[in-house]
Amino acid sequence: MPTPTIEKLLVLQERDSRRLSLENQLRGVPRDVAAVEEKIAGERTSIEAARTEGQQLEARKKALEGEIGAAQEQVARYRSQQLQVRKNDEYQALGHQIDGSLGQVGTLEEEELKVMYAIDEAKRRFAQASADHQQNIAGHEARIKVLSEREANLQAELATVRAAVDAARAQVDESVLRVYDRISAKPGMPAVVAVHEGRCGGCHLKISSNVDSETRKADKITICDQCGRIVYWEA
Repeated sequence: MPTPTIEKLLVLQERDSRRLSLENQLRGVPRDVAAVEEKIAGERTSIEAARTEGQQLEARKKALEGEIGAAQEQVARYRSQQLQVRKNDEYQALGHQIDGSLGQVGTLEEEELKVMYAIDEAKRRFAQASADHQQNIAGHEARIKVLSEREANLQAELATVRAAVDAARAQVDESVLRVYDRISAKPGMPAVVAVHEGRCGGCHLKISSNVDSETRKADKITICDQCGRIVYWEA
């Protein structure tokens, strides 16, 4: 049977274990929130990419309109010059230039039609992508809200558990607490374990006959000679 001191240490250890678990969970919340925020940023980047595509096409359409207008003005100038020339070869030369400019206008107008079609497609894709990404963002924001609520609940529970830890520590002798704290500070909780069939419940190695005997006396805390944990004999 565990001694009263061991029983108090086991209560403290159980509460300490819960405290450590809560603290670890709380440390994970900011990481989870950051991961979700990164997803939101990715969704917004995708929306902006779709928007940029449309803006670039609109800019190309405007540039084409300017090029078409310039080519049409050139045609008008050539025709005006034709009315002023008297030589047939000059008239024909201007005719060739007019044909060339009209061909340029035709090519530009064909490209403009393609760009206009691409703009319509880009608008459709943007509308769909925007709706999809906004829906995803709403889901991510809901996840962040859940994480925030979880953080608040964990903080509240942790405050209660820390108070319980303090209460449990107050029940343990100061000299025993120093030993417990020294062992607990090392990785590998629990610090207080039972002996089963001559083996430490922490490291699972066989304890010496002297340590085994001391655990059975139960008149003081006993330390495992293999791993340094506090051990006790359990009937």
